[in-house]
Amino acid sequence: MCQYLHDNATMQLIKVPIETAFQALSDPTRLRVIRLLASTREEACLCEFVDSLLESQYKLSRHLKVLRQAGLLDAEKDGRWVYHRLVSGPDHLENLFNIIAALPDPDGVYAADLKQFRQRLCRREGGRCRVGVLTDALKSEAG
Repeated sequence: MCQYLHDNATMQLIKVPIETAFQALSDPTRLRVIRLLASTREEACLCEFVDSLLESQYKLSRHLKVLRQAGLLDAEKDGRWVYHRLVSGPDHLENLFNIIAALPDPDGVYAADLKQFRQRLCRREGGRCRVGVLTDALKSEAG
């Protein structure tokens, strides 16, 4: 079974096997990213993920690429910023995102991520990120 996605860059349909989406979700960091977006229905740039998940820019950039290639995320460039959001449309993906948002959180990792993400979103100017990475320990690598 495949899902069909619209690729805005080339204006054509892309066929992505659903197994690819599940493989992408097998990584804990990628699951955390999807859970943040599924829980808030927000879009976010890389630096907002860096500050929220406290992971390196390089690592998160690679994870976002995998999620886009798996057909789970769309990206939109706005100046030097790229905003990532859940793919909208297919009912099976919407159901999957709802399930991910409702997953148990016995260690409180997702709750902590969500708290940091909401705090980070408050730093936006005009509804968009314009400040870059704010976490001192991760700021130097963001260059």
